[in-house]
Order: sequence, then C-alpha cells, then structure tokens
Amino acid sequence: MATLAHTAIFGSPDSTHFDRTLDARGLSCPLPILNTRKSVESLGPGETLKVISTDSGSVSFFESLVRQTGLELVFWQELDGEYQFFIRKN
Repeated sequence: MATLAHTAIFGSPDSTHFDRTLDARGLSCPLPILNTRKSVESLGPGETLKVISTDSGSVSFFESLVRQTGLELVFWQELDGEYQFFIRKN
C-alpha cells in the first residue's frame, strides 16, 4: 500500500460507492478521526463511509487509523482543499 502522505490520489475513483457520509469540514484533528471512529462503529461489514475533511492533517491521521483498526481505505483524494476518504468496514 502506498504511503498516503505522499500521494494526491489513492485507490480507484471507480470504487467510490458509499453507504453513509460524514461531513467533517471545518473540524481540526483529532475531531475528524474521532467522529470517523464513531461513525464506522455503526457500519455493517462491507459498508463504506465517505468522510469529507478540510484539515490537511487528516491524511496522516487516516493512514494511521486504517493501519490500527484493520479498516480498508478504498480511495482518497484532495480536491480544492477538501479531502475525501472512502473507508470500508471489513
């Protein structure tokens, strides 16, 4: 897996189906990660959460989150200062 902090896009944009959305725009870390952890708990196996964040620190925090929890980061990208993460619960 590529190191997220060094890529602008990770994964395939064709795999961006999601079941729920978490809007974390305007929140500073660690709030986007804490809110993501709560939201992921309510997902069923195989469901995907789309997280939108404006905190540039989110990239490294999400990299750590998926390593520590076994979640799958399906896709992420940065567009005009907004970071979109698609996280699947296994």
